[in-house]
Amino acid sequence: MTRIRVLLADDEAMVRAGVRAILSADGGIEVVAEAGDGREAVELSLLHRPDVALLDIRMPRLDGLAAGAEIRRALPDTAVVMLTTFGEDEYVARALSGGAQGFLLKAGDPRELMAGVRAAAEGGAYLSPQVARRVINELEGGRLARASAARTRVAALTAREREVLGLVGAGLSNAQIARRLHLVEGTVKSHVSAALGRLGVPNRVLAAIVAYEAGLVDPDAG
Repeated sequence: MTRIRVLLADDEAMVRAGVRAILSADGGIEVVAEAGDGREAVELSLLHRPDVALLDIRMPRLDGLAAGAEIRRALPDTAVVMLTTFGEDEYVARALSGGAQGFLLKAGDPRELMAGVRAAAEGGAYLSPQVARRVINELEGGRLARASAARTRVAALTAREREVLGLVGAGLSNAQIARRLHLVEGTVKSHVSAALGRLGVPNRVLAAIVAYEAGLVDPDAG
C-alpha cells in the first residue's frame, strides 16, 4: 500500500512530536520531513516533494501562509493543510485564498488531523468543524446575493464541469467522483482544473463554496 508522504512544519518541537505520533498511528501516513520554520518548510518540500505539507501558521523566517503559497506555486501536486491554534476569520480567508486545501485546529480531535491529511492527499478538501461552521455562517449572511453571483459564474461551465463541481462541493475526492460518474480519474482532474480556471478560484475549498452558493450540491451525494 502506498503511504501518504507528509511534511510537518511547526516551530515548537513538542508540537511536532505530538502531531508525528498521531499521524504515525495511521499505517497509511508517513512523516518524511520536519521543519522548524516556514523557509525550511519550503526548502524541504522542494527536496522531498511530499503529498501533503502540514503547516503551522505562525512560524519564524516565513509564516505558514506565505510558505504554503510558495509550496503550491512550486509543487502543484502537493496539497497544503494549515494546522494552527488560531481560528480567526482572517487566517481562514488568507489560507484558502493562498491555495490551502485544509484548515485544522490543534485543539481538534486527532481523528480530524488524519481525516484532513487523507482528504487533501486524495484531492479533496477538509475544514475542521469549528472552521466549517464559521464559513457557513458567513455564507448565510449574504446568501441571496451570493447565490445569484454564483449561478452567473457557474453558467460559464460545461454541463459535465457543473456536475463535477457539485460533487466537489459535496466533499468527494477525484477518485470518488470518477467512480460515481464512471470516468477515469485523470479526466475528473482535468474537469476540476478547468472548472477552477473558469471560476477564477485557486482551490477546491473555494470551488466548493461556489457550488454550494449556486445550488449545485446534492446533500445526498456524499
